[in-house]
Amino acid sequence: MAYAATAGTADTPMTGEERKVIFASSLGTVFEWYDFYLYGSLSAVIAKQFFSGVNPTAAFIFALMAFAAGFAVRPFGALFFGRLGDLIGRKHTFLVTILIMGLSTFIVGVLPNYAAIGIAAPIILIVLRLLQGLALGGEYGGAATYVAEHAPHGKRGAYTSWIQTTATLGLFLSLLVILGCRLSMSAEDFDAWGWRIPFLISIVLLGISVWIRLMLNESPAFKRMKEEGKHSKAPLTESFARWGNLKIVLLALFGLVAGQAVVWYTGQFYALFFLTQTLKVDAYTANLMIAGALLLGTPFFVIFGTLSDRIGRKPIIMAGLLLACLTYFPIFKGITHFANPALEQAIATSPVVVVADPNECSFQFNPVGTSQFTSSCDIAKSALVKRGVPYSNEAAPAGTVAQIKVGSTVIPAYSAAPATNTTVNLGHGPSTNHAPVDAKAAGAAFEKGLSDALGKGGYPAKADPAQINHVMTVLLLTVLVIYVTLVYGPIAAMLVEMFPTRIRYTSMSLPYHIGNGWFGGFLPTTSFAIVAATGDLYSGLWYPIVIAAATLVIGMLFVRETKDVDIYQHD
Repeated sequence: MAYAATAGTADTPMTGEERKVIFASSLGTVFEWYDFYLYGSLSAVIAKQFFSGVNPTAAFIFALMAFAAGFAVRPFGALFFGRLGDLIGRKHTFLVTILIMGLSTFIVGVLPNYAAIGIAAPIILIVLRLLQGLALGGEYGGAATYVAEHAPHGKRGAYTSWIQTTATLGLFLSLLVILGCRLSMSAEDFDAWGWRIPFLISIVLLGISVWIRLMLNESPAFKRMKEEGKHSKAPLTESFARWGNLKIVLLALFGLVAGQAVVWYTGQFYALFFLTQTLKVDAYTANLMIAGALLLGTPFFVIFGTLSDRIGRKPIIMAGLLLACLTYFPIFKGITHFANPALEQAIATSPVVVVADPNECSFQFNPVGTSQFTSSCDIAKSALVKRGVPYSNEAAPAGTVAQIKVGSTVIPAYSAAPATNTTVNLGHGPSTNHAPVDAKAAGAAFEKGLSDALGKGGYPAKADPAQINHVMTVLLLTVLVIYVTLVYGPIAAMLVEMFPTRIRYTSMSLPYHIGNGWFGGFLPTTSFAIVAATGDLYSGLWYPIVIAAATLVIGMLFVRETKDVDIYQHD
């Protein structure tokens, strides 16, 4: 690729056409993210409506898996729509993506539930989620490419940074609409029919987006390339079957986007999960604090995007990765201190230890809700995870019934395994069962003993609203959002500048959506699994820290600065 600078355009005032391009692209992308996040925010209600044919736990798991399916197919949407964008143009392609996204979301709002049409309901819902994921896979690359190809040289960071605000604004909008609906009706009405309103509203947003986008012209870079007959006839082949470009795709993924993705999802999604699931802050308060942090932090997308036009994209992105690696642990410990000080105090004064035979402890991952975890170790750990209580592990002799120590108090667990001579412990080999017990009676006694011990040890069932330091919690959450703006604000411009015009849409879309759809999209689930397995409140942070650190090293060593690239190149 030729890296030639185009001088003399950095001080050109923004034209009316450029403002329209930025507004239309950003507004449409906000609406697409709004549609996408609605499902995640309403997963618990959707589980009751569409997966009620199984037990509640399995229903919620299925609902989360359907949400994850939208992330999983994003790279395939990037391939399909990226190819179309490089063949027929940017404007028409991301007009199609917003139609697919908007109509799929609206149909969720009118889709009959499981009680009305049975198994067809969850099947149709999952198909709609897949369509949403495919559409989102094509939307971002189109919008970023379209805006960058309209931007004057020296302002691509500033112009594309508006696209970077859209995911945060879409999440913010979805939270506001859901909150407004919840406050305007009873909880029973919302669960019965009110949850459909945010989905139905999307048809209005879709109409506005399509109307605005129909008024836009094709990007000047694509038109010029088309007129010169230099557009790609096989963008997939040129992007991924030729090492020269594939190498840049891999560097974009592992040297930029993977780290950007985990920082972004940690700052906006895992932080919310940590507040509600780990610290037991009520959902209403947690959402308000996250919304406040988003409101305070979002302007920094544009600030850092504009700054990247002056000092470069790479230093800003790498700084965000470095800060995340160095400060995630103290920041999340600070959030615990200010959002649930009683939990912090209990951990310090009455630490919880699970004493168990390691061969009895399973990795309790059960995606279909069918396995039964009946060993005393599994029962002990499940009870603590359900309560959000951190613990450490201590090995016990083989065949020993697991115990939970809360400070100086010891609570014996029990085995609910069938009364046979041996049982197979999920790959750990056979072990002798403990004496058969009345599982119901033993379970009730165990739960009461554990609850009493945790209460005595000072472990709160939920965060006390009176003890939450809202100002400091929002401040720390805002710092996490600012890290997001550091890594995310300049990245659209940098990805656009890494690839030639003829295959830009295809080449930049795939690494972006693999990074954000897979590395980022599965972060909450992966981090939760790590916490559940180790018992350490903060161990889930190792996932984003390791990915961010690896990206930092690869990016510093192998990724070149791009701010002075001439994006009108065709070679």
